[in-house]
Amino acid sequence: MPAAHIPNPFALMMNPEVILLAMERSDRLGGLQRRVYRPLDKPMIPHTATEAEAFDLAVDAEPGASFDNSAD
Repeated sequence: MPAAHIPNPFALMMNPEVILLAMERSDRLGGLQRRVYRPLDKPMIPHTATEAEAFDLAVDAEPGASFDNSAD
């Protein structure tokens, strides 16, 4: 009884070129139906600043604003 060939699970990390070539030449993979899904093609919902964010921006923009958080 011949020994069955057990594929190396780490082959893609060790030799990606060979694996990619085998995938390109595969009849079984070539026969699969392909679909392109574009979930990010939805229209973007514009972000408007909330009242708290607007207040934070106004405070940060003040000329004397200090970003020192140490307690004295």
